[in-house]
Amino acid sequence: PLPAMAYEERVRSLADTVQLYRQDASGWRSCKRTNEVSIYWRPSTEFSGNIGDVCVPEAVWKCLKPEAGGLRTKWDQNVKDFELIETISDTISICRTITPSAFMKIISPRDFVDVVLIKQYEDGTIASAATNVEHALCPPQPTYVRGFNYPCGCFCIPIPGEPGKTQVLTFFQTDLGGYLPQTVVDSFFPSSMAGFYSNLTKAVKTVKT
Repeated sequence: PLPAMAYEERVRSLADTVQLYRQDASGWRSCKRTNEVSIYWRPSTEFSGNIGDVCVPEAVWKCLKPEAGGLRTKWDQNVKDFELIETISDTISICRTITPSAFMKIISPRDFVDVVLIKQYEDGTIASAATNVEHALCPPQPTYVRGFNYPCGCFCIPIPGEPGKTQVLTFFQTDLGGYLPQTVVDSFFPSSMAGFYSNLTKAVKTVKT
């Protein structure tokens, strides 16, 4: 594995990059809406795909926290397993996410290796940000297509005047790798993210009860 400082350098601007996505309202166009979620995207500056923006009315950090043995694998159909590869510090870790086949098995199982940063802001917002890295303890495996997450993040934002309620704002720009046609990718992500937040809403209700 690389020295800890190498990963710390990798995430030095990560939180600021994702925060800029949150602040920049230009160029977004709607691609899907449901009663629970609004999904937008615009061309990514990181790779030849799109960056997605998802906003939902309520959620819980406990359901979204990126941790091995956490709740994510219990409710998220897009996550088969989540592994901690290395702990760099209290707020930085190297993680591997494994996803199952999807889209009627047109998309085969993937795995993603990311450096993950957890950050808390003064207004009570908690954010997780991630981007792809290489790690000696987690080389590509023949049973999975290696995918790549470019700077992405999830913000859990307390709603002023509504105790116990949280707005969740997510930015994702994922290169699934392999040789998928762009039409398949463009069809997969909006439906996948809508299902993701529908399942999240159900999971939050379960946690609250």
